Amino acid sequence: MREDAGRGEGAGAGEAGSGGGVDHEFLALERELTLLLRRARASSGEMARQVHPELEPAAYGLLAFLDESGPRRATDLAAFIGVGKATMSRQLRALEELGLVAREPDPADGRAWLVRLTEEGRERFRTVRVARRGRYVRQLSGWDRGEVAELARLLGKLNAGAES
Repeated sequence: MREDAGRGEGAGAGEAGSGGGVDHEFLALERELTLLLRRARASSGEMARQVHPELEPAAYGLLAFLDESGPRRATDLAAFIGVGKATMSRQLRALEELGLVAREPDPADGRAWLVRLTEEGRERFRTVRVARRGRYVRQLSGWDRGEVAELARLLGKLNAGAES
């Protein structure tokens, strides 16, 4: 049933160049990614509130990056998230006020600052991350490990393509 949903989207929807036919594989991909992203946005907001009730949903990914990478310069964080310096500065200020991150001088360059998770920030973030992984395990309990690995590989490939 889901496979047929969206196929009646007007004659011109998803036409494949010279062939004039509807490219069903890409329509299905678009439909599934749209649903996934909508659910991810809602989930990100929920997870951010679990870390701290005043945390902006967009900041959850920033906390994840800091947890995985360790202290980073604000310019590195802005580049990773894909925002400008002003936006990153505002987000970091808010995270500092919540006690989730702190700035410290960069030992390699005394003019620069590194941003790191505080102990409270790390504890709060990791508690939510463990709960999220538990949800993934439950949702994918009917999948074998190879399928989960293949999904991760394909999403990684998709993400790498989006960066270029």
